[in-house]
Amino acid sequence: MSDRNVAVTRLFGMLLLLAVCCLGFIALSDEVSEGETQDFDERVLRLLRSPEDPSLPRGPWWLRLTAEDVTSLGGAPVLFLVTLAVCGFLLLVRRYRTLLLVLVATVGGTLLNGLLKQFFSRPRPSVVPHLKEVMTTSFPSGHAMLSAIVYLTLGALLAQLTERRRLKAYILTVSLLLPVLVGLTRVYLGVHYPTDVLGGWVAGLAWALLTALSARGLRRRSPALREEARRQVE
Repeated sequence: MSDRNVAVTRLFGMLLLLAVCCLGFIALSDEVSEGETQDFDERVLRLLRSPEDPSLPRGPWWLRLTAEDVTSLGGAPVLFLVTLAVCGFLLLVRRYRTLLLVLVATVGGTLLNGLLKQFFSRPRPSVVPHLKEVMTTSFPSGHAMLSAIVYLTLGALLAQLTERRRLKAYILTVSLLLPVLVGLTRVYLGVHYPTDVLGGWVAGLAWALLTALSARGLRRRSPALREEARRQVE
């Protein structure tokens, strides 16, 4: 298969996945808004707690501590520091256009998450005690959505720096695994319903795909951006 055919197939696949994510989020948010998922959500949260004492999560004592540490990977301070470190690197290697794309992806995703939370205004779970302090509304999960946006965007950026398929697969796998772990901890800690996390994952993936497609289009129209993407790091 020629390079052109591979590129067209990849583009079609990304567009198809973006459409699936958008439609999936619309369908899920509709079910959540109508309360159709409430019974399922509450049952899952109860299953993760001791029947005798809902404030005690199931599992060994260290699992809660691990969950609290892992969930921080999707928190605003950690995501801000990771993004800041990457932006500093891009600044040092003079990839200014790529730096701008990263900022648009992360800042835009943060604003989108805030708008979605305000629009749906779903209360936090009350069926079990929270094991972490929370302040915002529940749907979609900010930790799940923003970790998906940041890690997938940065993972796609790092994958461009190598031609080896095995390394690309490794980078993208880690980029996918981190948001999954973050989302699971939000449910385990009782601060989000499962559908909150699912909505965050889907919305985050959709935004990351939209950013990647936009960057792809800009590279086709901007010789300077194409040259920047091909330039080796010095």
